[in-house]
Amino acid sequence: MRFREANRRYEEWLERQTVVLPEDLRLKHARMREGLFPFLRATYFRWAQVWREVCGKDAAGPKVLAVGDLHVENFGTWRDVDGRPVWGVNDFDEVHPLPFANDLIRLAVSAYLAIGEGELSFAPKLASQAILEGYEAALRAGGCPFVLADSSTPLREMARKRLDTPERFWNKLRRFAPLRKPPPTEVMRLIRELLPEKNLPLHFVHRIAGLGSLGKQRFTAVGVWAGGQIAREAKALTPSACLWAEGKPEAEEVRYEEILRRAVRCPDPLVAVRGKWLLRRLSPDCFRIVLADLPRVRDDRELLYSMGWETANVHLGSGKAVDIRKDLKRRKANWLHRAAKAMREEVFRDWNEFRG
Repeated sequence: MRFREANRRYEEWLERQTVVLPEDLRLKHARMREGLFPFLRATYFRWAQVWREVCGKDAAGPKVLAVGDLHVENFGTWRDVDGRPVWGVNDFDEVHPLPFANDLIRLAVSAYLAIGEGELSFAPKLASQAILEGYEAALRAGGCPFVLADSSTPLREMARKRLDTPERFWNKLRRFAPLRKPPPTEVMRLIRELLPEKNLPLHFVHRIAGLGSLGKQRFTAVGVWAGGQIAREAKALTPSACLWAEGKPEAEEVRYEEILRRAVRCPDPLVAVRGKWLLRRLSPDCFRIVLADLPRVRDDRELLYSMGWETANVHLGSGKAVDIRKDLKRRKANWLHRAAKAMREEVFRDWNEFRG
């Protein structure tokens, strides 16, 4: 199936799962044309459809509850119940049982594309090596969350850089257009349950964010409490695109909450799944980190190593560490680089077709 046909069929499927916003979907299509990295982020459905065939034997291996749509900008920071800053994967919209290799290959491909666009300063083969080294080290150690409060590390300095100018976050949030009509009653109730005071005055904006989820409903509330600004968001959740790619029934339960609960993780107490809605706090210290926001002088190897480690933190929740380590020992040293190169070329072919 050619990409354009797959895209059409997937969007028809998506419209049967949730309310789709046509204007946001058109914006998503425009951003998909801008570069290979945004195209990759916006088209997980296509990845789910073709990655096994393209990667061949490298796509096999023990199954875990996987992130699915993992990439180098699917990491961020939050505060745990003790107020400590934590870093890790911050989006599980496409969670699905998959061979563990899916997340590693997709993470490596995203690193290769980011390198091609000048967002990472690293050789592709070395990037995949750093990811795999971090992943294997975490498996051996039994995993460990990245709590950034206890010591000064390169990762901590990279993550904290964005906190130097918090006003940029709030100014950007308030520049989004106000909602044209009030959010659904259910959404309003769920957001207020996440507030420190339920009756705070709120201003709702139409926040444009992400790429894979662009087109789905998103309700962002901004207010003032105890002398400072606060924000809460409700985002529509849908079943993983893997169900569409595998031709399975569409009624399978969303497993976002399950993967959060099972992973080796220091959780965000202000993230909650309520039915088909993801509720969360937004702030300068509780947000996805884009590569452009990181300091120019940084340790990219440490960053990719940490991403590999955090991927293992998620996979360890499936109890397959021993099986995965045995599988990795049977693989050739360059398997991840080989698979990532193959998928990078596949993404490039689809992107060219889409732009044409």
